[in-house]
Amino acid sequence: MSVECYPITVLPHISQLYRDYLAMGESAEDAAVRQWYGSGQTGGPFSGGWMTGAVPAVEAERLADALRQQSLEFGAGAAALANIEKLRGGARAVVTGQQVGLLGGPLLTLLKAATAVARAKQATKATGIEHVPMFWLATEDHDLEEVDQVSLLTKTGVETLRAGLKTPGAVPVGGVEIGAEIESVLAQADELLGYGPVCDLLRHCYEPRDGYRPTMGGAFARLMAQIFAEQGLIVMDAAGREFHALGERTLRYAIEHAEELETALLEQSQELLEDGYHAQVLVVAGHSLLFLIDGVAGERAALRRLPDGGWKAAGKVYTTSELLAILETEPERISPNALLRPVFQDTILPTAAYIGGPAEIAYFAQSSVAYEAILGRMTPVLPRLSATLVEPAIVSVMEKHEVSLPDAMTTAEALALRLGARAMPIEGKRRLAAVGNAVDAELMALTEYMSAMDENLGRAATVSGNKMRYQMNRLRRVAATFELQKEASLRRHAEVLALHLFPDGHPQERLVAGAWFLGRYGDGLVERMVWSAENLCPGHMVIKL
Repeated sequence: MSVECYPITVLPHISQLYRDYLAMGESAEDAAVRQWYGSGQTGGPFSGGWMTGAVPAVEAERLADALRQQSLEFGAGAAALANIEKLRGGARAVVTGQQVGLLGGPLLTLLKAATAVARAKQATKATGIEHVPMFWLATEDHDLEEVDQVSLLTKTGVETLRAGLKTPGAVPVGGVEIGAEIESVLAQADELLGYGPVCDLLRHCYEPRDGYRPTMGGAFARLMAQIFAEQGLIVMDAAGREFHALGERTLRYAIEHAEELETALLEQSQELLEDGYHAQVLVVAGHSLLFLIDGVAGERAALRRLPDGGWKAAGKVYTTSELLAILETEPERISPNALLRPVFQDTILPTAAYIGGPAEIAYFAQSSVAYEAILGRMTPVLPRLSATLVEPAIVSVMEKHEVSLPDAMTTAEALALRLGARAMPIEGKRRLAAVGNAVDAELMALTEYMSAMDENLGRAATVSGNKMRYQMNRLRRVAATFELQKEASLRRHAEVLALHLFPDGHPQERLVAGAWFLGRYGDGLVERMVWSAENLCPGHMVIKL
């Protein structure tokens, strides 16, 4: 196995905030970014400075008891149970998390967990203090359509499987029961994954049977616990009463100090915009950081503050006292939003660092005000491993045509034309290049001459020159297309490369299921990803399997 590290800009739609965050160090030029991530990020996300910072004090006994009970329900292995006992004894946590996507969701889910494992190992070795990897399940979200899908590759395209799960309303997705509708999904997955061991694992986690009624959250948790059993990953669903009770002080603060937090968030968002960045979460007047789950229907609705100091959710009005009473007796009904969730998490856990993707790390730039107000500190946030996994057969095709990952981050048609141009005889390439260079030079000189004579003449020369350049480029495309028609394998190779490296115009890690790779490379894939994460690539990695 070999790896290559590319700048993160090889991926599309990467925000400037995330680019600057990855490049963050201790120079004065980095101050504008460093201010959003607190003193825990001194030296930048790859410096290791996070390992020596303080962690929040937590109720370790209660936490360990709750985690042990839940982990046994998830079928966790001996290594995870041992790590829970380390937490009981004062170990620190390296935490990551993700939505509970169908059949484990996209590859990035596995990359996150592998990064948490790698950073926990590195911190334990570097400091002598035990660090354990943890995976926080985002089960309280209510966008079922977003997680009720998984994408697998066929020989010619991307197949997106959907179970078609239904709920009566906006209930948290983690508790949605999986019934007989999953059978068709599992059958299709069996076929696409080659009926291998991973198919048995998926059925074990997702298929209903006597005594086992899977939910989206529970099935996902079982799957992750099994995939990372040897690495001791602790999988945690904090939606229940016990964990919400452990995080009660953060939820209480968000109720009692809602106006102050809103003001601070509005100011923070404005500062981000003024510094040329974006605010990941829109904060508006009356905004709160909380959701309320209906005690009967189970639906989750945003809590809004009213001008008179009251609250409103799903058409019902509450006083602050009533919300605090709910928090006291039914804490699981008060749910944090995306900006408060990491603070809630770090009220419960002794978090040394959080592993996040680009969007989550952007959240932290806004969440920092809530961190400082509630916990008095900012948890260091580290980037997850970003990677494209390349199978041996795909590596061979890339090497044959001298294609790198950036070359393949395009459409199959555009890549095919590029391969056709490369396949052109050397004499043809030289003649086209010579003519193209000569045309460019002469047109530039002519345009400058005519512009000096008259401004209108200059504009006319520019327009005419662009038309001539277009025709020259068209001639190049015609020549490349001719080569494609001569050698049909070039187009097939382009289609294969685009499908595996940039499927449907998306980075592989964001679309293709992690289960697809597990089906082809088995348990050893997890250790390969952990090893790759230890390399600390400050951008996007290509992992040649």
